[in-house]
Amino acid sequence: MHDYLKDLNEKQREAVTTESRFVRVIAGAGSGKTRVLTTRIVHVIREWGIIPERILAITFTNKAANEMKVRIENMLGPDGMGSHISTIHSFCVTLLRQEIRREGYPTNFTILDADDQKSIIKEAMKEYDLSVKEFPIAATLDFIASCKTAGISPEKSLAFVNSIHGEYKAKMYAFYDNRCHELYGLDFDDLLLWSNRILKKYPKVREKWQNRFDFILVDEFQDIDQVQNELINLLTGDNTYLYVVGDPDQTIYSWRGADINIIMGFDKLYEGAETIILEKNYRSTATILNGANSLIQYNRNRVKKDLYTDNEPGEKIIHFTASSPDNEAGYILTRISSLLSKGARYSQIAVLYRSSYLSRPMEKKLIDFKIPYFIYGGVRFYERMEIKDMLSYLRMITTSDDLSFKRIVNTPKRQIGEKTVDRLFEIARANNTNLFAAASLYDGSEKTRKRLEEFVSMINDWKQRAQDLDLEGIFQMVFEESGYRQMLESSNDPVDEDRLENVKELLNDILSYQNTHEEATLEDYLASVALYTDLQDTSKGESVSLMTIHAAKGLEFDNVFVMGLSEGIFPSMRTVQESGQAGLEEERRLAYVAFTRARKRLYLSDNNGYSYTTSSSMDTSRFVREIDEQYVQSLGLAARDINRTEQLYDRPEEGSETAAKPVRKSYRPGDVVVHDVFGEGVVLSVDTGKNTAMIAFAYPYKNKTIAMDFPKLHKKEGR
Repeated sequence: MHDYLKDLNEKQREAVTTESRFVRVIAGAGSGKTRVLTTRIVHVIREWGIIPERILAITFTNKAANEMKVRIENMLGPDGMGSHISTIHSFCVTLLRQEIRREGYPTNFTILDADDQKSIIKEAMKEYDLSVKEFPIAATLDFIASCKTAGISPEKSLAFVNSIHGEYKAKMYAFYDNRCHELYGLDFDDLLLWSNRILKKYPKVREKWQNRFDFILVDEFQDIDQVQNELINLLTGDNTYLYVVGDPDQTIYSWRGADINIIMGFDKLYEGAETIILEKNYRSTATILNGANSLIQYNRNRVKKDLYTDNEPGEKIIHFTASSPDNEAGYILTRISSLLSKGARYSQIAVLYRSSYLSRPMEKKLIDFKIPYFIYGGVRFYERMEIKDMLSYLRMITTSDDLSFKRIVNTPKRQIGEKTVDRLFEIARANNTNLFAAASLYDGSEKTRKRLEEFVSMINDWKQRAQDLDLEGIFQMVFEESGYRQMLESSNDPVDEDRLENVKELLNDILSYQNTHEEATLEDYLASVALYTDLQDTSKGESVSLMTIHAAKGLEFDNVFVMGLSEGIFPSMRTVQESGQAGLEEERRLAYVAFTRARKRLYLSDNNGYSYTTSSSMDTSRFVREIDEQYVQSLGLAARDINRTEQLYDRPEEGSETAAKPVRKSYRPGDVVVHDVFGEGVVLSVDTGKNTAMIAFAYPYKNKTIAMDFPKLHKKEGR
């Protein structure tokens, strides 16, 4: 057996060595799909004699692409270098740099990121005197993206409108489309759409690219959309081997276009396709895995598989129901503290939630108890203001596009205000040119004209000198001579100290890129940054991780808490109402992804307080009830052991010398009581056997059963 196959299990070896032309690998959570994908590439290079340059591997994050490259090079050394392994958008840039002239665009077209798109929409709103409140930018961009993906031109969208509101959205779409052409700019959707258009429009081009690759491999195939699938089909020629890896049970991105039916229908689209299922899990304990299996079996639209593991059974899944969001967070905090006291590291603890707003009570608890935490999905590194500023300066050297010009022409302050920029827009339109060229034609006040001349002269000087400098030299030149370094260093604001450190980190990024891409140009670096889609700045040190479940995809932790498991919240009431059974199944897949992030311990929690999101009292999610009860231990109100569990997270660990002893209390119907969370209420009935009281509280809490010994419940004074 070849040495690179020796650590694979039987099914993994089958997936690596199959000779089928079309292969669908259904890779369950934690089943080693990245190992299979990279080893497959090694196999066809070593055993089939395929030249690395004739292999295309498509991933969906830069992190995954880099990890695959490292693994292949470790196994093959220099012989493994040369395969084209990248995100699908990065591949499209490669294709378009070579082919886009056919559509009248220059090869150094501008890649528009999210901020660039927002900037254009703001221009459109100014043009039509519209407010962001009435036309939210994100919603407007979603409308434009939907139109483009559906093949609806600005003209067609305008013809379809049936309201004033719709008319303005169509006009903004037309404005956006026109500005993109003026800038020679493509957004992320355009990269795919233009690639598809060129491949369909020019048969010779399609044939050239089909002949360029013998093997196409696609990672995370369950997450692709119809446009991406069309691109893969167009690249698959008569002799191409197509190999896709994914898990329908982990399709959780339909809200951004992912279509589970693509992976489900792969064997119907490609005649004779072979399906290989990887069911051995290397991540989780048997109990966690069996619990997750019992949940996902409620879905109908899936490829049947039963994950198994040789790992130990492990602890039961803990389900805790609290009386309020704060008490739910308090319980989680107690469990985290207990784990830490037993030697767990912060970095091996994660708190997951369906929606970001659910983190509020958890953050407060962690802050109160001085436990370090890190929120994934905050402001990403390349989206921070100072990073965008510096990248815009660098873009002025390569493309001098209007969006970059607007961003930095008065940063640092040069007394070039919005009115001047507005006038430059008019000059640019009249002369069919861009803002940078219009600055040399400015016809306003002498002082402003001189300031613009100095700015233009500085940029032109950089363009000339940049030809003889490496990336580091260009960056240092721009950082110093733009005045940006002085602006940050002379500030007394602590925020600017952090911004300065971020800019220095950008230089480290440039140095790293320069070291790994010796022949790279500034244009290449800026393209790589624009395509960077992963979460950044993950060297967060030792801290508890807080994140949405969507952000947790692909990650794993020893100890995972999934909070907010209430009906209407998870599953999301909106998703179920809008998408019915398909929406419910996607929500269940999301729960499955959350549960399978855990290696050793899994904690599920909810609370029966009032939710302003669902406008109702909360009840435990069906996803908890769908887990086979043999794998779950219920605590808190879930176990109806209120006396014990309501105190659990407010007292020290059992055995502590300071552990509180419950105080016996009793109530009668009609007593007026006060609860620290629910406020004032009236006792309706008493169950002496269970030592509980049914109490009517004011809206929104309504009737609740509370342990009479609960320390945060007492009679109202004077009654």
